[in-house]
Amino acid sequence: MIVPPASCWKWVIVTHLHQRSVFRRGGVSRLRLAGLCAFALQFSAGALELNVPGEPIQVHGFVSQGFIKSNANNYLAESTRGSFEFTEVGLNFSKELTDRLRVGVQLFARRLGPLDGFDANFDWFYLDYRWADWLGIRAGRVKLPFGLYNEINDIDSARVPILLPQSIYPTSNRDFLLAQTGGEIYGRFSLASAGALEYRAYGGTLFLRSTTPPNSPYQIGKLNAPYVVGGRILWETPLEGLRVGGSLQALRLDADFFFNQSIFGPLQAAGILPPEFTGKVGVQIPATLWVGSAEYSAGALLLAAEYSRWYVSLNSSQSVLFPNISTMVSERFYGMLAYRVKPWLHPGLYYSGYYTDVQNRSGRANMQHDAAATLRFDINEYWLLKLEGHFMYGTAALDPTLNHDRPLTDLQKTWGVLLVKTTAYF
Repeated sequence: MIVPPASCWKWVIVTHLHQRSVFRRGGVSRLRLAGLCAFALQFSAGALELNVPGEPIQVHGFVSQGFIKSNANNYLAESTRGSFEFTEVGLNFSKELTDRLRVGVQLFARRLGPLDGFDANFDWFYLDYRWADWLGIRAGRVKLPFGLYNEINDIDSARVPILLPQSIYPTSNRDFLLAQTGGEIYGRFSLASAGALEYRAYGGTLFLRSTTPPNSPYQIGKLNAPYVVGGRILWETPLEGLRVGGSLQALRLDADFFFNQSIFGPLQAAGILPPEFTGKVGVQIPATLWVGSAEYSAGALLLAAEYSRWYVSLNSSQSVLFPNISTMVSERFYGMLAYRVKPWLHPGLYYSGYYTDVQNRSGRANMQHDAAATLRFDINEYWLLKLEGHFMYGTAALDPTLNHDRPLTDLQKTWGVLLVKTTAYF
């Protein structure tokens, strides 16, 4: 009669990382966002400057439309039949109020398969005061400095791949990993002949929405993140173009689960659960994430590699219904190459690996390897087109709910994905 919730804890740890930020109280309507973008796109490429007193307001924006097709297994969307549910729209504003004080904000909306629905949100916003080169302070909803490229996850024009290596930058986790609401200190030190050192340290929280998965024996009540703290250090080495560094992040998710009477009633009658139990189970999920990074850029060439481990555990107030899980360690890594052949042609390659548990590397459900190739065409200074193919081995990062609730062990082990994406930006 005991409920075996093996899939429950995995859903909490993995699927809740897919949940969207709900920092929506300042959200605007789709119509307003569309109007702002239409207004901005009337201007030529480059930053738009609004005529206001003092320094001008810098305005940037982008509109992207993509297509996803896989030959087996639905990936990010209903991709086996081909999906255009891959749309992004963003508009950001920034202004220097003084020589040291700057403000900025971005409105963002997207549709990626079942994620989001074109609701416009304040994706990030900040108040930034730079006291000196070695010390600055930001407050607001600030981008997380995790790895080399987390901060450009929303800037398609700033990279070659359509999808950054998903082992470390999963796009389904974008709203969870992109930014935190709180504060940050940052700075850069010159080390003379030894190069330079850049640091960032932050602390705050995440705003999350609780969503109960289909056919669950429970309902999810509150879901919050009491804290998220972390930082990054990057060393710009004496070898021009080479930088190395490390990032560390720690956070905790708290959730309340309310089980149905039909589930816990028989367990109470059998004396397995105490008679005063009402069905509420409190769960805490602490997590620690780190990544080591290296990048070399020389002229038209870019080489990058990163290695990461994520430590996640689960503590439950009622282990009969929701068992405690000791620390589970996932392993993530990639190597990437990009080269600008012509000003209008940028090919790129990467290989990415992901293991859900370093202690169990066998089986398709416990791993996913991704070999990707991209062609980026810069049609002009404000419009680009990308073509990208992925050869996949393993199913660890797939979403069962997108695949008719089939277990990951039943999905195709070897499969492929084709993506096409075009972006207009200014």
